[in-house]
Amino acid sequence: MRLFFSFFIATALSAAPADWILTARYVVTSDAQHRIIEDGAIAVQDDHILAVGPRGEILKAYQAKQRLDRPNAAIMPGLINTHTHAAMSLFRGIADDKVLQDWLEHYIFPAEAKNVSPDFVRWGTRLACLEMLLSGTTTFTDMYYFEDVVAEAAKEAGMRGVLGETVIGFPVADAKTPADALALSEKFLTRWARDPLIVPAVAPHALYTNSPETLTAVRALANKYDAPVLIHLAETKKENDDSREKYGKSATQELESIHFFEGRTVAAHGVWLDDADIATLKLHNTGVAHCPSSNMKLSSGAAPVVKLRAAGVNVGLGPDGPAGSNNDFNMFEEMDLAAKLQKLMTMDPQALPARAVMDMATIDGAKVLGLDKITGSLEAGKRADLIEISLEEPNAIPLYNIESQIVYALKGEDVRDVMINGKWVVRNRTVLTLNAAAIKQKAVEYQKRVVLSLGK
Repeated sequence: MRLFFSFFIATALSAAPADWILTARYVVTSDAQHRIIEDGAIAVQDDHILAVGPRGEILKAYQAKQRLDRPNAAIMPGLINTHTHAAMSLFRGIADDKVLQDWLEHYIFPAEAKNVSPDFVRWGTRLACLEMLLSGTTTFTDMYYFEDVVAEAAKEAGMRGVLGETVIGFPVADAKTPADALALSEKFLTRWARDPLIVPAVAPHALYTNSPETLTAVRALANKYDAPVLIHLAETKKENDDSREKYGKSATQELESIHFFEGRTVAAHGVWLDDADIATLKLHNTGVAHCPSSNMKLSSGAAPVVKLRAAGVNVGLGPDGPAGSNNDFNMFEEMDLAAKLQKLMTMDPQALPARAVMDMATIDGAKVLGLDKITGSLEAGKRADLIEISLEEPNAIPLYNIESQIVYALKGEDVRDVMINGKWVVRNRTVLTLNAAAIKQKAVEYQKRVVLSLGK
């Protein structure tokens, strides 16, 4: 007994301290080796991961203050949403089954003009964060108005965000002119610089809604603060056709001609890209946010994801906005659809396999956003952004391949626990950082206001 007690004391003294040790049936790392650790564990201290490995090794090396043991679950990196419009959750379903230009010009822009305010954006973002957290998203990329308020709501939720203040060539809720929007953007960039969760960005809506002069000013402002630029690019055939008629070149090549890509850039959609466009994006290390649900629902087309990845362009996933282009923020759905859409378009079942799609939702999404040094995979030294997924529901059984199961069988509602920056934000499917009941009630109130404002 004395020998056992002495061994226990010696082991405890030699073990390094940790705040948490998490164990699971599978730890899916999304690291460069794509390690999948059966009976694995993760040690977490403060905001970062100390170590990832087999359960026995981690328990021997670390002494934790607290434990979370999930013997029939998988732990993987939190999902990274590379393109959305969070506050548009309050317009969910307002105008379905429309083509993009009709949807924007006759429904969304008028609805925004009559309803968008700081309060609208705050509650819409809270609703979006509630949904994203419960379906495993830990980082989201946003383009909208009153982005200061979006950032405040994201911080309140405990989420990581790359958030862009919109610049557009006509009067909108928070800016009457592009110059006003640029001034607002600069204030936004300075306020949120060096925040541990928020990366401020500038978000010109698109080439077709901004002048080349405005886009040049956007690039200069973003580069001044080493901030990313978020833009819609080559989303529809009409956009590219109009660009060729107006400028004599594709939207991508027109932006290249004004040096728009000479800095950190995330291009959303990229449906209508030819080989020259893809080469341009690769040359400038521009990331692409692929939005399969949105592109399918608006009949915009299918992005050349296989070609982009083969060329070395970083491609992530995004649900887009939930107001007609897509009606939810479910990244599990985007993984599933991304894989199947490419298989359909190429007539090749191996075109985009499960592992590749998982990368797009995790580490490749982090690369698109320039965050791969801190998040996107489960590795020592990275931020503790992770999700735990139950493997107990009927859709998880039987289980032969965990990566295929995650992409093709598991759902957002299978996510049970979420940690961001070393802090629990969801436990047992309860969001700890937001008042779910108040958010849902407020959303219903806003629905009534929107209906009244449109006279329908």
